[in-house]
Amino acid sequence: MQGSQPQFMYTPEQRARRDATRWTLVQGVLAPVQFLVFLVSLYLVLNSLRTGEHTDWALASVVVKTLVLYLIMVTGCIWEKVVYGKYLFAHAFFWEDMVSMLVLALHTAYLWVWWQGQWSAGDQLLLALAAYVTYGFNAAQYIRKLRMARLQKPATQALHPASPQVSV
Repeated sequence: MQGSQPQFMYTPEQRARRDATRWTLVQGVLAPVQFLVFLVSLYLVLNSLRTGEHTDWALASVVVKTLVLYLIMVTGCIWEKVVYGKYLFAHAFFWEDMVSMLVLALHTAYLWVWWQGQWSAGDQLLLALAAYVTYGFNAAQYIRKLRMARLQKPATQALHPASPQVSV
């Protein structure tokens, strides 16, 4: 890493690929859907842990959240391949992808224990909360990257005035 040179998320070519692919729209739709599913599930999980009510709904909501997570991860890998030429761990998203692996591992562990039915409902919900904490951290990473991409736009335009202006 060179300290004096700015680090850009996208070259002009990558930005053009990002803006041209339908996978950008897919990610833009799935991200808020996933977050909404997360919020509903989080409420159900916390409510179940607090009151002991609607535990089946809480447990099932984590399954739904996990399936939506898998969907956004698969489509995100396709997006990353189109934009950066790698399905995972492109330089610009290396740390986000690393944390995503932990998020996936915890959500998958939840599915396993839910499927096996050998853990108590309370323990399953606590595992779900651990998965949700990592998901929250990961979501914050991606929101930060979106902000960085938006802030990069004027700098990129100054460095490459012939580049078309596009927004994230």
